[in-house]
Amino acid sequence: MRAMPRARVRPRRRPRASAVTAALLTTATALGAVGAVPAAADSVGLPVVRSVLAEDDTCASVSGEKAKAEPWTLGSLGMARARPLSQGAGTTVAVVDTGVAEGAPALSGRVTALGAAGEDCVGHGTFAAGLIAATPGDDGGPAGLAPQARILAVRGTGERGEPTAAQVADGIRRAADEGAQVIYVAVALDSGKSQLTDAVAHANGKDALVVAPVAPDALPRNTEPAPWYWPAAAPGVLAVTDYGPDGARPTDAPLVSGADLAAPGDAVVSIGPKGSGHFIGSGASFAAAHVAGAAALVRARYPELKAAQVSRRLTEAAYPAVPPRLDPYAALTAVPTNAEGTAPRPERAVVPPPARDAAAHPCAGDRGRGRRAGAAGGGGRGGDPARPGTELAPGGQLRDRGRRPGRDAWGARTRPPSLTTPGPPAPQSAPGSACGASPACPGPAAGYGP
Repeated sequence: MRAMPRARVRPRRRPRASAVTAALLTTATALGAVGAVPAAADSVGLPVVRSVLAEDDTCASVSGEKAKAEPWTLGSLGMARARPLSQGAGTTVAVVDTGVAEGAPALSGRVTALGAAGEDCVGHGTFAAGLIAATPGDDGGPAGLAPQARILAVRGTGERGEPTAAQVADGIRRAADEGAQVIYVAVALDSGKSQLTDAVAHANGKDALVVAPVAPDALPRNTEPAPWYWPAAAPGVLAVTDYGPDGARPTDAPLVSGADLAAPGDAVVSIGPKGSGHFIGSGASFAAAHVAGAAALVRARYPELKAAQVSRRLTEAAYPAVPPRLDPYAALTAVPTNAEGTAPRPERAVVPPPARDAAAHPCAGDRGRGRRAGAAGGGGRGGDPARPGTELAPGGQLRDRGRRPGRDAWGARTRPPSLTTPGPPAPQSAPGSACGASPACPGPAAGYGP
């Protein structure tokens, strides 16, 4: 089990339920860049999505506003390059949250609900599911990272959004038993370590990747920070934190450490449980939804990978930062560092056999009558090392071993010279001949030459 660092959390102001002005950004933020704010295409007032309803709050109503420009999140994540490679077809992402509205137009026909999870009074679960798998509208606007993935709606909270460790743990187990390849958990709890750790272990045993926010979206005022939050702190969970359009975290966001990945989570736009209007929200839970969508892309493209391998691919291919920033395109195209390659096999060298014909030897023309034979090294009894099976005949002539006396190396009759009379000087190589600098050419025999 990994040692979890203590979280440092600063209270974050809870957004009011009134409409806010959202800058919808079309120019992509350079991945990992800090301080570069893209230009806004337009500004519209969008209602804020809630995570928990107060006692006097009513269920989420229909949003009458629509964002027509592409949100900054899709440009920041480079989805224009990632979409041709994978759109999550054949994968199922479980959303353990407030529920997912089965009638949401952007998710139509792709939501399977367990029990009452097909209704979403709060709207948070539907909003997160839209970040994962919503199809874009005819007039543009927000879209999910994996628009061909299926959504498994699992209730992990009460009807009004209040979570408990038992509910979340039960939701994780049920999602894994239903065969979800990716399990998105929306909440971060400061209790329930044992229950949630066991539930995550159960999901890992079913080869499901659990993705969760490293800390809550917001904390009540004057609330002391917890040392860590669950299920993000459990082994095997991909813990996620958020950043905004300028590449930095919001000034009032909970300050935490221990996240495995960072993804867009501030001023993000998605769908609501009713109608085709849009909402805006901020928090690490929405960053985790983006990571869950990216995990669906990877699992669709590489169905042979296990959950742990998908998690590693997402983290190792991420943009280098602290923590690393999600890069779906890199996760879809990267080659793992431990992948076994094929060692190059050089072609087998072919060595030609030595020349046996005297005329073919490069020194044949210079050797003449062969008087510079083996005194310098010899090929056996004074022979030529370049011609095995030769010997030095009396008088300095080179002949084949065993040839009859009185005949030269080529079989012609000869008159042996007197053994007391030195022979003529050995011929020298002509300038530019093949033997001018060849080590194979024999030198003068001892006792002959000048």
